[in-house]
Amino acid sequence: MLIGLETKNAILVVEFGVELREKHGMSIIDSAKEASRQRLRPILMTSFAFIMGVLPMARATGAGAYSRNSLGIVIAFGMLVSTVLGRFVIPIYYVLGEQIGEWFRSRPAAERAELRQPSGRRETSRP
Repeated sequence: MLIGLETKNAILVVEFGVELREKHGMSIIDSAKEASRQRLRPILMTSFAFIMGVLPMARATGAGAYSRNSLGIVIAFGMLVSTVLGRFVIPIYYVLGEQIGEWFRSRPAAERAELRQPSGRRETSRP
């Protein structure tokens, strides 16, 4: 559940960044910043609602409380850490991925074909 929620947040930020680049012609870095800014509030609201939902498990008492407490604390802390770190890491990976993609798209087709060949083996024409 934790991985799924953070993955959904990452996908939304990247989708917004791609949409901003395509529709508004923004640069990669500007679209990453704007997408992160636009999605910050909904991501924080979802994450904090998730954390509040597992707090009763973290404060459980009675039979089996030890295992519920451990699980609740790990889930709440994991969501908190992934939310905080994800706000920085996701835009960075988006920018890196887009820049690598642009680098490959800007190379001539002959160079791209040469890069795809396994090292040490070059296609040669036989007479």
